[in-house]
Amino acid sequence: MLYHLSQFLEELNIPGAGMWTYVSFRSLLALMVSLVISMWFGKRFITFMKRNRHLEAARDEQTDPYGIYKTDTPSMGGVIIIIAIIIPVILLGRLDNVYIVLLLSTTLFFGLLGFLDDLIKLKGNKDGLRPRHKLIGQLFFGCIVGVTLWLSPQAVVRENVEMVRDSATTEVYHKSEARKSTVTTVPFFKNNNLDYYEAFGWMGNGTAKRACGWFLFIIVTTFVITAVSNGANLNDGMDGMCAGNSAIIGVALGILAYVSGHIHYASYLNVMYIPGSEEIVVFICAFVGALIGFLWYNIYPAKVFMGDTGSLTIGGVIAVTAIIIHKELLIPILCGIFLLESLSVILQVRTAKYGTRHGRKLRFFKRAPVHDHFRVLKSQLQTDTKYLIAKPTTVLHENTITIRFWIVSILLAALTIITLKVR
Repeated sequence: MLYHLSQFLEELNIPGAGMWTYVSFRSLLALMVSLVISMWFGKRFITFMKRNRHLEAARDEQTDPYGIYKTDTPSMGGVIIIIAIIIPVILLGRLDNVYIVLLLSTTLFFGLLGFLDDLIKLKGNKDGLRPRHKLIGQLFFGCIVGVTLWLSPQAVVRENVEMVRDSATTEVYHKSEARKSTVTTVPFFKNNNLDYYEAFGWMGNGTAKRACGWFLFIIVTTFVITAVSNGANLNDGMDGMCAGNSAIIGVALGILAYVSGHIHYASYLNVMYIPGSEEIVVFICAFVGALIGFLWYNIYPAKVFMGDTGSLTIGGVIAVTAIIIHKELLIPILCGIFLLESLSVILQVRTAKYGTRHGRKLRFFKRAPVHDHFRVLKSQLQTDTKYLIAKPTTVLHENTITIRFWIVSILLAALTIITLKVR
């Protein structure tokens, strides 16, 4: 909004109007505004929820070894995050940019999906929204994102091409024409561009091959959005855990978006140049600012939980951002914590079913998702159950687990950025 106003003021030669056109200025301002909004609105939201008795119990006395029982803590704190993202993005972002529109739509859609889930829980049904309905919503929006990127004339790339001179010097340039493409980045490979339509090489080079390539792209997009949003949801089990990990992931995505939208940096790092993707940095800065502000109230012991309203939104935003900048294949590295959480639940369920078939009580971890594995007392283990991984035998404090997960997220984010040069 302010960007478009600045364009008008600049035509009138108003001093200082031009600074609003700079992505760096608007991004840093979005970070500060979202941080202030989340801290200011967060306090009032918590007061409102407590006054109306919209509270949630995180755990009971039998499972908390530290004597802090968060039985009267407001949920739906994701509303704080959503408000703190949307306001600065509307004020400072370019609303004619398809990527900004997609990310705002992602925030609202997944926020609504999570809000319905939390609302059902507050009404007394602890199971919340049926998993089938939640999955349908995720798959539906994944298709919307894929089709939008397929059809939008703004969603184009200029692929990076290497030119060798004098058998020694390698120069990277970008194709002069921007085009629709299903190309994506593959980490650790020198020629790191992979086009989905190449999977249909047996079809020749016709329109059918391109259509099949886009169809595969939509399938991958839908899978990534569903997987990451569910992974973030599973990671939201300790105070500050999901918000902290997601803020770190957001910083890495912001760096990737910035270099992808800057033709000189894209050439230097040998990555695709995506016109218009620099505007994503404004959104990501608002996203990170909202999460940091939310941590003010969400660190141990939490004064508010984000609920599915927050965790589903966070996962959706991360996934859609990675897809927009054609870095979805970096997700297993960047979101390694989310992947670990999801795999731990899958392993736990599979192991339990295997044990049941063979007449035994069997578990892979002491508890899943994996972050809960580290805070189970020995006295809480079932004596008739075999645990494949029973260590550590000591219980770690919730803060210790959270901060160690943050450290792992920092390492994974750094590794993700390094993949741009390690080939």
